[in-house]
Amino acid sequence: MDATEQVPRELRWRSRRGMRELDLLLTRWLERRWPESTAEMQAAYSLLLECEDDDLWDWLLGRSDPAAPLLQTLVREIRLTNEGASTD
Repeated sequence: MDATEQVPRELRWRSRRGMRELDLLLTRWLERRWPESTAEMQAAYSLLLECEDDDLWDWLLGRSDPAAPLLQTLVREIRLTNEGASTD
């Protein structure tokens, strides 16, 4: 089973947002990091998906940070996962 098959379908669907760029940032982390992430980070990702797209966009671009420390950690991890990646 490859890593993308380990990602729950529901999360893949919820990671699709109204903005293509945001979709790419989220799904890239989901596909590359979800399978090896701790249960705590996986729970944080689910929580992150409940946030508004405008907040997500600002956080992932580094314009601001979420208040919750666990979400701050996850947002930093998503940023690092996407550094230098092309927008395929």
